[in-house]
Amino acid sequence: MSQSPILIIGATGKVGRRVVANLTAAGHAPNAVGRHSALPFDWQDRSNWAEHFTGVETAYVSYYPDLAAPGADDDVSALVAVAKAAGLKRMVLLSGRGESGAERCENILAESGLGYTLLRASWFNQNFSEGMLQPGVMAGLIALPAAMRLEPFIDIDDIAEIAASALLDDRHNNQLYELTGPRLMTFADAASEISAVSGLDVRYAPISPEDFHAGVSAEAGSDVADLLVALCQEVFDGRNESIGDGVMRALGRPPRDFAEFCRQAAAGGAWKKAA
Repeated sequence: MSQSPILIIGATGKVGRRVVANLTAAGHAPNAVGRHSALPFDWQDRSNWAEHFTGVETAYVSYYPDLAAPGADDDVSALVAVAKAAGLKRMVLLSGRGESGAERCENILAESGLGYTLLRASWFNQNFSEGMLQPGVMAGLIALPAAMRLEPFIDIDDIAEIAASALLDDRHNNQLYELTGPRLMTFADAASEISAVSGLDVRYAPISPEDFHAGVSAEAGSDVADLLVALCQEVFDGRNESIGDGVMRALGRPPRDFAEFCRQAAAGGAWKKAA
């Protein structure tokens, strides 16, 4: 296995760990970092950022908790400056579709003079199987302040495949990819398709932002609740009710369908109840 000058920031996240797996399968050994890596990377501590970029040519960046969070643009601006000074050639940034804060961060990178690839992703399929909605699926109720808005759910495996390719192939330089699945669905549609393959009886309940805030606050605290409510109110206003061509442009094939994701997740035991 050859050593590669590739940095993965956010390597333990849902997308990041799949990017690492893709690169490893291709024979590369990326430097995968996070808060608990040998040389920790922490968005709250800039003291060793320059060390992470020594000898690095390309980097994948996932921001925690979200590019829409207060202060994200300042952090991204600082990271870009450090990376540019270290001689980075291209940064691959995971972004959020329809998020004004995320777009500000995209613009910082795009206008920096660094090479860039922007992965503007819609709602992840895997939020239902290994993310914030998985407990609700298991309990039989997905509750969100999304009304009956349509969402082009995207499979994380598609995002990770594109990210890995962008880290290796110059054809992705200075590209913005709008990453969506192949069709628009409501969360009720998603609940129905999960039910069909999981053996669970899952339904969707559109709730108010206030009720959503109360539920999230009880589980994760008011700061997380504030961020998630603000995000939902922004992205569930209809702005994302369209299909993007990013997967086809980047990979030359259609994106994976939600039904395929459901079959694979069910087969892998994502929704299997404990005995």
